[in-house]
Amino acid sequence: MLYQLAEVERLLDDGPGLYVRYSAGFAADLEDGSFDAESGLPLPGLPAFPLDCEEWWTLPRAEWTARQISRLPAPRHAPQDGSRPERFAWLLRGRGVGHAPDGEVLVGDVEVVGRLAECLIEQADRVWGARFEAELGRREAELVSVAHA
Repeated sequence: MLYQLAEVERLLDDGPGLYVRYSAGFAADLEDGSFDAESGLPLPGLPAFPLDCEEWWTLPRAEWTARQISRLPAPRHAPQDGSRPERFAWLLRGRGVGHAPDGEVLVGDVEVVGRLAECLIEQADRVWGARFEAELGRREAELVSVAHA
């Protein structure tokens, strides 16, 4: 379990190919398989958000990391009615093998790195919110999801 953004930063220092994913975990992902929900087509990897900064990013790496983690639904927003397995944020290493229909990187050759504690996600939310117009981005994301509903 990872509790601080600084721990994620140290993992980024170990080399490229670090991603964050929100699911019921790697074992469940393996059991269920990775597929596009709309078309039913199998995907060649797990959809995840990259934690490696893009070359154009000139702000501190910690802010990129916080932004990427803040894009995920936090566990506190998961349904508690037992209708589906617990979902959580976790880190993986691997190589990009394509892109999912929603733009996430599809990651192959997955190595599980660790689960993100809720306090780490909250820390990412604070860092991102202090630097960016986070509420504006969240409202825009909500409008897009409502428009596609």
